[in-house]
Amino acid sequence: MKNTVMAIATAAIILPTAAFAGDHNKNENALNYSGPVETVSVAELLKDTSMFTEKEAIVEGHLIKQINADTFIFSDGTKEIQVEIDDDINIPEAINATTRLRLYGEYEGGNIPEIEVDRLQLL
Repeated sequence: MKNTVMAIATAAIILPTAAFAGDHNKNENALNYSGPVETVSVAELLKDTSMFTEKEAIVEGHLIKQINADTFIFSDGTKEIQVEIDDDINIPEAINATTRLRLYGEYEGGNIPEIEVDRLQLL
C-alpha cells in the first residue's frame, strides 16, 4: 500500500513537470527572423501557370478580399493571386486590407494559380 501511494505521488509530481518542460522547449525553438528575405512578385509567379508548376515562394503585400474561411485574394501591387492559408496559422491580431504581410508558401499553377501559405508574418 505504501509503495502504491509513493508511486501515485511521484507520478503526480513528475508528469505535469514533464508536460510543462515539453511546451517550454517548443517555444524556445520558435524562430522569429526579421531580416532581409528574397521575395518574388506575383507577376513573376504568374508567368508560369502550367498545371505542373510547384515552387516555394515568398511574397509581400496585402490580403484584399476574403473568398471563404481560408481562401483570400492577395495583391503585391503588381498582380493579384488566390492564396489559401493553412488553418493552423494563428494571427495574434486582427488584420484588414491595409495590413502589410509576408506570406511563405508553395505556388501552384493551373486553372486557378494559388499560393498555399504555410507561414504568415505581419510587417
